[in-house]
Amino acid sequence: MSCHEDLDRVLKTGIVAILRAPTSDQLAGVARALFEGGIDVIEVTFTVPNSLESLAAVKMDLGSRVLLGMGTVLDPESARAALLAGAEFLVSPSLNLDVIRLCHRYDKLMMPGAFTPTEILTAWEAGADIVKVFPSDCVGPGYVKALKGPFPQIRLMPTGGVNLETLPAFIKAGACALGVGGSLADIQAIREGNFAKLRDSAGQYVQALKAARGE
Repeated sequence: MSCHEDLDRVLKTGIVAILRAPTSDQLAGVARALFEGGIDVIEVTFTVPNSLESLAAVKMDLGSRVLLGMGTVLDPESARAALLAGAEFLVSPSLNLDVIRLCHRYDKLMMPGAFTPTEILTAWEAGADIVKVFPSDCVGPGYVKALKGPFPQIRLMPTGGVNLETLPAFIKAGACALGVGGSLADIQAIREGNFAKLRDSAGQYVQALKAARGE
């Protein structure tokens, strides 16, 4: 699919599930559980051991049924490696303009991290498809609402501090999507291989998002 089609998919799903784990062994099962719960946009972070192999394993298992990306991308070298491993989008915790340019070169979706108004505008002007507001747990939904005042055109994805309780407020504040990590893919459930719990958690987030959007 094209970058524009992938962007539409992210905006429709509204949740980017962030997978972090101490080992890579069970990530394919975790991704499948989240997919079965209704979340089909999944980010594997570079902080996972053997992250590129893990991403490839998830892609082999689920194929195009999920939109699979790589997170914690800090530089162009890592970005290119992730794209070659099969990532369809990239997410970073910080702003690197060279990574944005590389994604443009390969027609891939890019969600750089930014925090201040200056960083957020710089990311958008450089061609970010969505700007990841990180860490949003430090400021909460009120900060997103404040940013949407001068920047109504910028698509913002709060990441950090997003859970079932804060989700409605972030959506009301103007978030186009939400990056959700440990509160969705609970690390203890991953360790225990409790895929039913992960599937149920995904379902709860999907329903909460629909309610917040008035769907």
